[in-house]
Amino acid sequence: MSRMFPLIRTLCASAVVSVALSTALPTLTHAQGVAAPASAVTASQTLPAGAVAVVNGVEIPQSALDSAVSTAVSRNGDVDTPQLRAALKQQLIIREVLRQQAVRAHYDQRPEVAQASDSQKADLEIQAWLQDNVHVADPGEREIRARYSRVNAELGKYEYKPQFIVLADQAVAKAVIEQAKAGKPFDALARQYSIVPSKENGGEMPWVSFKTPVVEGKTRGVPVAVARVLAQLPVGGVAPQPLQSGQAWVVVKLQDKRAMKVQSFDEVKDQIRRQMMAESMDAGAAKLVKSLVQSATIVQ
Repeated sequence: MSRMFPLIRTLCASAVVSVALSTALPTLTHAQGVAAPASAVTASQTLPAGAVAVVNGVEIPQSALDSAVSTAVSRNGDVDTPQLRAALKQQLIIREVLRQQAVRAHYDQRPEVAQASDSQKADLEIQAWLQDNVHVADPGEREIRARYSRVNAELGKYEYKPQFIVLADQAVAKAVIEQAKAGKPFDALARQYSIVPSKENGGEMPWVSFKTPVVEGKTRGVPVAVARVLAQLPVGGVAPQPLQSGQAWVVVKLQDKRAMKVQSFDEVKDQIRRQMMAESMDAGAAKLVKSLVQSATIVQ
């Protein structure tokens, strides 16, 4: 149980923004591959006062949703919108469905759960139950080699090390660019202004490589507009204009650039195996969760 599914990190933490480059910008947080609950409120089914949903007779209070929204806004820079609240409500519903399954199987009686704080118990129950109920086959060497070849085919001549400052306002983003041009350190500006967790490390992002000229769908998860800017900037350069991404504005700097060095298969095969196992487990978890949600009695 050393690894928690990304799916469950999403459900258990209210709202999570990954620091990976492809998800560095604030977005609505959804459970991976999980359809919204199919059950709908009818004229004969009304929500109790103070509840946002009822799952198999268990109420989800408005206060739980308000707390999730507050976390998303303060921690991730999300904007409190009806869309955000709808997405987070679905997460709470799915989380309650999973918690009930775990309790039904007596996972709440496990020593590690009993010893945990009240705020952690449900998360531990869910994680342990899914870990024991999602089973996938270990990928063979042929599959691992195929993934290795496919990834290498997508790599470009160079690797890029970006830095981002993500803001909610275009005018502020332009003012930040002017401060950077005037010589203020980019990492200090990121810590002062950015609204996403990467601000804590000065906006630094992982190394990334993609082929140029940039083609849609072949940027290794980097937004196309960002990839085009990174490919054109000199090392140390800051894009002259902020880039819009959803409701956010992004100031982009190319911190460093280096020739792409492809690792040998033997160097990375274990890492690829772990990644493929993780993906398969997350897909299995999503399929199981979808089935459970569709069979649950949900009023919302």
